[in-house]
Amino acid sequence: LATGEPVSRQRVRNDMTWYSFACAYVDMKWKTAAAKYRRNIAQALAAATPPMLMAGPEQPSGQDFRSALVNWGLNTGRRASAPDDVADVLSWIDRHSRLVSELAEPALCRHVLSAATSRLDGSRAAASSVRRNRTVLLNALDYAVELRLLDDNPGRKLKWRNPAATWEVDKRSVINPAQARALLDAVRVQQPSGPRLVAFFGVLYYSGLRPEEAIALRRQDVMLPTDDNWGELHLRAAKPDVGKQWTDDGLSRDSRGLKQRAEGETRRVPCPPPLAKLLREHLADVHGGPDQLIFRGIQGGSLPTITYRRAWDRARNSAFSAQEYQSPLARRPYDLRHACLSTWLNGGVPPAQVAAWAGHSVEVLLRVYAKCLEGQDDVAKRRIAQALTAES
Repeated sequence: LATGEPVSRQRVRNDMTWYSFACAYVDMKWKTAAAKYRRNIAQALAAATPPMLMAGPEQPSGQDFRSALVNWGLNTGRRASAPDDVADVLSWIDRHSRLVSELAEPALCRHVLSAATSRLDGSRAAASSVRRNRTVLLNALDYAVELRLLDDNPGRKLKWRNPAATWEVDKRSVINPAQARALLDAVRVQQPSGPRLVAFFGVLYYSGLRPEEAIALRRQDVMLPTDDNWGELHLRAAKPDVGKQWTDDGLSRDSRGLKQRAEGETRRVPCPPPLAKLLREHLADVHGGPDQLIFRGIQGGSLPTITYRRAWDRARNSAFSAQEYQSPLARRPYDLRHACLSTWLNGGVPPAQVAAWAGHSVEVLLRVYAKCLEGQDDVAKRRIAQALTAES
C-alpha cells in the first residue's frame, strides 16, 4: 500500500513491462476489432515502442524490430508462431522493455507520443497517421489505468496540437464524363482481365461505390431493369484488403459491414442506364462461385487489389496524354467515386440524398467535396432572386 496518503487514495499498484502491456492491450482488442483496426493498433504501438526500450548489446535495427512487432509480436493470431529469428528480436524487446509505470514521467510520455507520431526516420508522419496513432496510444494508456499500472493517463495531460489535415478532395483528381468513358474503354481492351474489370470500375464511377463495397457485391444485390432504365444496387457488406495476417479466416480481404452503418444495415444506391448495360454484359459472362460475388480474379478467386490497380494504371497511360498521366487526374481507382459524387452534387442532387447514397453524413460530404462544387454560387443566387420575386 502507498504510504503518506489518505486511506481513500491508497491502493495496490501492479506493474508490467511495456512489451507485455502492449501485447495485453492487443489481445484485449483483438476479438472485437476489425482487421484494419488490428493493423492500425499494431503499427501505432510499434512506432511508440523505441523510447520504452533500454539500450543493450545486439540491439536489433529499427526496421527489424518494427517489422517483428507489427507482423508478429503485436498480432494475437501470429505471435506464438513467430519464426526463430523474429522470436529472438521479440525476446530482446521483452528483456529490454521499461516498466509502464515509468510513463508517469511527463518527459518520457512526451517522447513516446512523439515516436508514435513519427516515421521510422524520425520525420513527422502524415497528419492522418498522427491523429490515428495518437488516438491508439491514448486509448492504450487508458487501459493501463484500468489495469492499475498508472494512476491516470499521462498522455492526456500533455499539451498537444494535432497537425492540420485536409479532408477535401483534390479538384485536379476529378474526371469529367468524357474522360471517364475513355478510361473505361481503355480498360475494356486489356487482356485477359480488362473485360472483367470494366463493370467493376463502372460501379465506382456511376454509382459511387468504394472499391471494397464493389468487391462485396453479389448477384442478388444487383437489381437491373429489362429496358434502358435505372436499376438499383443493394449494398450489404464490404471486403477491404487488409492482409491475411490480420483476418480471422486467413484471407487477405476482411468481411465487414458497411462503413458508418450498424451491423446488418444496408444502403441502396441508384444504378444509371450506362452502368446497368455494363452490368448486364458482365453478368452474362461471369459465373459466381458459392458466394455469388460478381467481381472475381481471373482464376476465380477474390479480385486482387494489385490486379485492378495495374489495369487502372495501364488505362490512364493509354487514355491520357503524358502530362495528364503524370497529374493527379484519376490517379487512383478511388477517384472514380469522387468523380461520381461531384457529378451528383453539381447536377443539383440535394446533399442529403447524395450523402445517403454515398454512405456519408451531410457534414462530411460537404467538407470533403467543397472544392468540387462548380457554379453553386450562381445557382444559389438565382434561387434567392426567384424567392424574393415570388414574395414581392
